[in-house]
Amino acid sequence: MSKVIFTSAAGDVTEVDANPGDSVMETAVRNGVPGIVAECGGSLSCATCHVFVDDSDLAELPAMEEMEDEMLWGTAVDRAENSRLSCQIKVCEGKDLHVTTPSTQV
Repeated sequence: MSKVIFTSAAGDVTEVDANPGDSVMETAVRNGVPGIVAECGGSLSCATCHVFVDDSDLAELPAMEEMEDEMLWGTAVDRAENSRLSCQIKVCEGKDLHVTTPSTQV
């Protein structure tokens, strides 16, 4: 089983089991993780599932596509080099992922 470890902007940590193939956003919503609004439900049209991926995990993720890159310019908290939309990150079997949520999504 894989895990996603969410750290809030305030430093609170929530660790949840994740199903391979699900998105990090789906995992957060299903488990009531604070800090992920997911207003559009994962249709890549709102940027309210913005996360900062831990640098040690970032290199292992597939590169972001153009639409995700464009959406990240509309986040409530400025994007960073490690910014991703959690609806676009799929959980991989046997791989834990560490992400931090921004201070606000809207």
